[in-house]
Amino acid sequence: MQKDFHYYATYCAAYLAGYSHEESLDICYSAQFVDHCSKTLLHKIKGPSAAATTQLQLELMEMRPDALSLQDTTRIWSAFHFLPADLHAPSKGGKRYRSKYRLICGPNGKLLARTVGIAKGKSLQAIGLAMHVLADTWAHRYFAGTPSLVINNTNYYFYEILEDGGSETERHITFRHNPGVPDDPEEGKYTNSVLQTSENNVMNLGHGRAGHLPDYSFIKYKYLPAWGGYEEIIKDNPSDYMHAFAQMVYALRWLRSDAPGEGFRVDVYDSKRVAPHIGEIRQILKRRQTDASEDWKAFAEKLSGQTIEDFDLAKYQEEYKDAPKEGKDSTFLGRFITAALTQKRMVTEEISVAGIKLAGKWR
Repeated sequence: MQKDFHYYATYCAAYLAGYSHEESLDICYSAQFVDHCSKTLLHKIKGPSAAATTQLQLELMEMRPDALSLQDTTRIWSAFHFLPADLHAPSKGGKRYRSKYRLICGPNGKLLARTVGIAKGKSLQAIGLAMHVLADTWAHRYFAGTPSLVINNTNYYFYEILEDGGSETERHITFRHNPGVPDDPEEGKYTNSVLQTSENNVMNLGHGRAGHLPDYSFIKYKYLPAWGGYEEIIKDNPSDYMHAFAQMVYALRWLRSDAPGEGFRVDVYDSKRVAPHIGEIRQILKRRQTDASEDWKAFAEKLSGQTIEDFDLAKYQEEYKDAPKEGKDSTFLGRFITAALTQKRMVTEEISVAGIKLAGKWR
């Protein structure tokens, strides 16, 4: 997902869940910040590198092809962007690739329940971070947060499913490798990573071989994953993104509640609070555009009657840099960093306990 959903749509979900305008801004800022908190940024503000929640393209290109570097990458991408759906799933990829297969992302897994659960009673920054992870389980399903040609590769069999007068037609998707050329939804031309036949090449991380298609809410497509035994998968982003939004509203309401009771339940969606707005939300999700930020922003401002400021990456950096050592944890970014370390440790330990060595051990 992109800023349109992680920032503006998350604001909408938080506001519908009962948070104030100011609280909703803190939550959506933190959700979006997950896509920016790299080791480079943490070095700049003198924060702990272990709290990195993403890797810049340059950082990935400079990554060494050794086991420790691969584990570091897997810890980041599996914890925050490709949360594994089932660490004990029966493998379709054979024993050699069983561990990687079990890191495939998907919604409503046990790790999602833990991700939301550990944010309960914590900061708004922890809540926002959890919402980023939740949303990405829907957008990034079927891909894994570790470099793998077998798990993440795609091939020529890749088609968009288009609605046409109540019926559906198919159009072959053309992938190209020039990142300087924008994606063209009208012509069905998109940019993806260059095929690298080395299993652990960083080009085979996540959904790079499918380009930004998982990040676009409007598209419905089908393809044959390399691990799937030539079984066709249909990915319906408008439906998945709607589920993600309604699940965020439920999760945010659960996190907000102080009443004792049952824990967070997966596969539950707050249809009641979404229902009055479902037509407008569907219209946003299905509009053929590569960035829906303006639409979501307009919807957010209509909901709250407040102006939604644009995301400003530098907004809280000076506060953290200037804070004394003993006061850093109380700053906005300090609370985010605490949440990031907690989430990364939890996911890394769960992967390790499952007998999967790809993320190493939490140090």
